[in-house]
Amino acid sequence: MSGQPYYITTAISYPNGKPHIGHAYEAIVTDAIARFHRLSGRDVFFQTGTDEHGLKMVQTARDKGIEVTSLSNEMSSLFREMCDLLEISYDRFIRTTEPAHHAASQALWNAMEASGDLYLGRYEGWYSVRDEAFYDDKELIEDPAGGEGKRLSPQGTPVEWTVEESWFFRLSKYEQPLLDHFSAHPEFIRPESRLNEVLRFVEGGLSDLSVSRTSFDWGVKVPGGGGHVMYVWVDALTNYLTGVGYPDNDVDYAKFWPADLHVIGKDIVRFHTVYWPAFLLSAGIALPKQVFGHGFLLARGGEKMSKSLGNVVDPVDLVELFGVDALRYFLLREVSFGSDGSYSPEAIVTRVNADLANNFGNLAQRSLSMIAKNCEGVVPNPGASTLAELQLFEAITAADKAASAAMHGLALNTALEAIWQGMSAANLYFAEQAAWTVRKTDPTRADTILYFTLEAVRRLAILASWAIPGGCAKILTLLGQPASPSFADLDIPINPGTPLPTPVGAFPRLELPA
Repeated sequence: MSGQPYYITTAISYPNGKPHIGHAYEAIVTDAIARFHRLSGRDVFFQTGTDEHGLKMVQTARDKGIEVTSLSNEMSSLFREMCDLLEISYDRFIRTTEPAHHAASQALWNAMEASGDLYLGRYEGWYSVRDEAFYDDKELIEDPAGGEGKRLSPQGTPVEWTVEESWFFRLSKYEQPLLDHFSAHPEFIRPESRLNEVLRFVEGGLSDLSVSRTSFDWGVKVPGGGGHVMYVWVDALTNYLTGVGYPDNDVDYAKFWPADLHVIGKDIVRFHTVYWPAFLLSAGIALPKQVFGHGFLLARGGEKMSKSLGNVVDPVDLVELFGVDALRYFLLREVSFGSDGSYSPEAIVTRVNADLANNFGNLAQRSLSMIAKNCEGVVPNPGASTLAELQLFEAITAADKAASAAMHGLALNTALEAIWQGMSAANLYFAEQAAWTVRKTDPTRADTILYFTLEAVRRLAILASWAIPGGCAKILTLLGQPASPSFADLDIPINPGTPLPTPVGAFPRLELPA
């Protein structure tokens, strides 16, 4: 698998407001998966970015009294800054306002038109500006707070009756091909609950889809003129092709397409698993291998966070309070990937202090401090190993295997749980072997204990570096090791005699904010 290409994406974020913790969560989990595959030796291409067209952007800019291009530039920069702050290792941050993306979207449109799947008509129906989505009557729900007759989208957002000339995509044509694909590739939609939702939707019958608008002009122009701009989801979904060079860069396109994994929120699964594959089938383009619809990160009281509800949490504020490592570790460890999750300051402090400060960080700090004091600041020479060392590394090997299996199943929290079982084994070894006491009677055995403790810390830092890259890099530097490792380095033990820098704490204890 080493060197094999791997293409992973987040959904691109809609920047009509500042990033919130939900955006941060998606970026963090996708980054963790990308880092894991890089550590495994794969040639990873990781894309994220912003989806900057559509009616919501026009309305937001108008409300602010600014040009939509100014809003687009300002807000997109905030999403990029969030990614950089969270140590998101993206290879490309794409913007749908880029000329290359307009060209790719128009190329996809032309390919769908050449298949006979686009026709001009008149759209009359329900549209949700907030979702940038069209809905059939049968999909709408009654508004429990809005009085008789007022209806909402399936997401609970307002809808309005829209009438305008539109290009339509023959989505109905792809009902059976989609069902055939889902049957042949049940791994295409994960987790299984999302697959079941999509199956029910498609089996209920697909209507042709309106794919252009004439009521505004902020978007990718439909080829051939006529005053139409593409429906924002045609434009947005095409970003995954743009990023790997479609239609002109044959080298990157051939290398990375089809995408291995799209990581998206569960509220946009339909767009990615019904519309997107239908567009690709029409254009004669291979479908992505997998789409994973993760759950929501909920606010206090179990409420979904959204800009419209005004209950968003700024990830920059959380980083200032707790640090990047703490926020990354908590979200990856506490939220079961695919399910909804929640957080609180108390939960972050409790988990991070227990796992990072008291377990991992304390083990590294105590062992390194003993070496600085008793071994002249260099890695000691080990003597003969015993059953205790054999059992220690059996536990770490077991943690490695369990974590790898969990990551390949996209069970990120389970992978971290496995690694921290290895951490606990290393802490137990260090406590039971008690090098500080043994040194009084057997300095060689004490050096052996310290050496194998450092080697355990080194391996565990490599295993955990996809989750908390900053802290693990710090620990590896304190061990005199490269700060950017790979899993292949697990089998290259630390050299006795390696000079070590003055030990410092890698994971400070957290306090509850006032």
